[in-house]
Amino acid sequence: MTEIDAKTDALVPAWLHLPDIAEMLDVEVTRVRQLVKEGQLIAVRRGENRTLQVPAAFIDGDKVVKGLAGTLTLLRDDGYSDEEMLEWLFTSDPTLPGTPAQALSENRGTEVKRRAQALAV
Repeated sequence: MTEIDAKTDALVPAWLHLPDIAEMLDVEVTRVRQLVKEGQLIAVRRGENRTLQVPAAFIDGDKVVKGLAGTLTLLRDDGYSDEEMLEWLFTSDPTLPGTPAQALSENRGTEVKRRAQALAV
């Protein structure tokens, strides 16, 4: 769980609080915290009360966006910090097109993972 700078914060269009995610996924908040701890989600402290929040783009209805956990693992293995991962996921990539986060939500995870793997080369 990280604090992020204003530039990275501005890249993410919408955020969700952990209790809201728990409700969407129909699980306890402790399970959402576990997903963060396991690296399947990124949560950052933001807002006036410095509450933990997750980018809304990481949740698709009642589940975590398909391919997100694997992409986060690839980026983490490449040495990316949570803030760097957020910046990469929410920065437009003309070759996709759109952002990697958007591509994941559109079930184009293979393309996103391919780009994430290329970062290590």
